[in-house]
Amino acid sequence: MADTVEAEEPDPAPSDVGKGLLDTEMGPSSAMAHLYRGEVHRMKLWRERLDRTTNWAVLVMAAIITWAFSSPDNPHYILLIGVGTLGVFLTIEARRYRGYEIWRSRVRTLQENVWAPGLDPSAGVVTKDWRERLSRDYRVPTLKISAEEAIAHRLRRVYLPLAAVLFGAWLVRITAFSPEPFPESAAVGMIPGTAVALTVALVAAAAIFVGCRPRTWHAKGELRAEELREQRS
Repeated sequence: MADTVEAEEPDPAPSDVGKGLLDTEMGPSSAMAHLYRGEVHRMKLWRERLDRTTNWAVLVMAAIITWAFSSPDNPHYILLIGVGTLGVFLTIEARRYRGYEIWRSRVRTLQENVWAPGLDPSAGVVTKDWRERLSRDYRVPTLKISAEEAIAHRLRRVYLPLAAVLFGAWLVRITAFSPEPFPESAAVGMIPGTAVALTVALVAAAAIFVGCRPRTWHAKGELRAEELREQRS
């Protein structure tokens, strides 16, 4: 007769784990759980919409760079058209980011004030009036961040590096791959090269200023290197 192996019993969980999580004052626990799951699902869908716009921007940029360097007869200003196309994608993505921030702010509110205190009641509730604010937001949903902040965020995370690649490719195209000297090689039709180069420099400087200037961020629970360093220290 084969020896029977007794299964090891798991260690009992500490008695305070989950204490206060979804208590009766917060309403039925199943309703709160379904509410949280629904908000996470909506946030996920808007996150996918953001990624889809970024993917299209990368594909278009790669196609433009490939075509611009495929033949010396191809005009260099196609790369500047690519920069303008990135601007269109940036505008679309910034609008989607503002919508995404609506759902993420709700998810972060629930995580900070329901799940976190439930897992560690000793930490207390983060925000005193979070229920009233969340209730108002459900009654009258509002955008949480400005268009300028959304544009700045997407510039920092995605579009400044992409634009830097296009600007760099344009400089290489009008210098190393052009028989004319710079800035004459930057001319576009009747527009002199000096005017084109100055316009490109101003556009690049404006994008860097919008994306990198100091500001108060209103995005809910945004992960940034500065905040992570402060918590680590």
